[in-house]
Amino acid sequence: MAVMTGVPGRAGSTPPGRHAASVRTRVVAPLRSLLAPLRNALVQTGEMTLLMFRVIGEAVRHPIGYWADVRDQMHGILKLCWFPMIVSTTAFGFGAPGIQGGNLYALFGIPERLGSFFIMASVREFAPWINAMVVAGVIGTAMTADLGARRIREEIDAMEVLGIEPIRTLVVPRVIAVTIMTGLLDLVALTFGIVGGYIAAVPLLGASSGSYFASFFANATVTELWGSVLKTTLFGLIIGVVCCYKGLTAQGGPIGVGRAVNQAVVISFAAIWVFNFVFTTILLGLNPAMQVYK
Repeated sequence: MAVMTGVPGRAGSTPPGRHAASVRTRVVAPLRSLLAPLRNALVQTGEMTLLMFRVIGEAVRHPIGYWADVRDQMHGILKLCWFPMIVSTTAFGFGAPGIQGGNLYALFGIPERLGSFFIMASVREFAPWINAMVVAGVIGTAMTADLGARRIREEIDAMEVLGIEPIRTLVVPRVIAVTIMTGLLDLVALTFGIVGGYIAAVPLLGASSGSYFASFFANATVTELWGSVLKTTLFGLIIGVVCCYKGLTAQGGPIGVGRAVNQAVVISFAAIWVFNFVFTTILLGLNPAMQVYK
């Protein structure tokens, strides 16, 4: 009877090729499991980018036939988002930059200069950010759930069988409406963010009302305002594309729809943060005078 010696060339030993293959398997398999999420993220990013270009192409090549749906979607966005937007931006403007920033300014005896601080705090950063968070949390989740439910009920498959293009019919109006309304709602967010700062500066810290607004408008520039609105409009485009993509690709029944909604919100937030960093860096690099406060 042969003895298992494990020495090459003897009876019962493991061939060198098989031993090397076993080693490669033990090394490569964990590496593949670690790289699988990264590969999946890159694939989904590419598919979302393609969906965005397809939506833009459909909207530009045939800019008729969907504006009634866009109007209805915009009305729904405004109806659902205006009140959370006002409450969120006022409370945040009063709390973090208003109270904290105002106390710092009060140490130097200049609480009325808090108006200039809100150019950076409200116009440039937190108003667009809160705006996007509210739209993604309220409208983005609703869009993903609606399209995901249509997908698992095979309504989208039925539309394709009937020759109806689901991208143009369902996605284009939603993306256009979210993009436009997110930019317009930024004006609401800016206004009530400044109101929150006013409440902190004037009634609480004893600043002059006229000095607060004089400091704000002395530092406000057209570039700051259009940059804020443009950035927030692009936030809306990101939210619309991401949420529609996750809704269209939902699978696994109702549980899969819930999973798609959760993923859509998380991906939207992450994409907005990354894009905000890139956009603000470029804007300040092209306009260095914006960082000097009068």
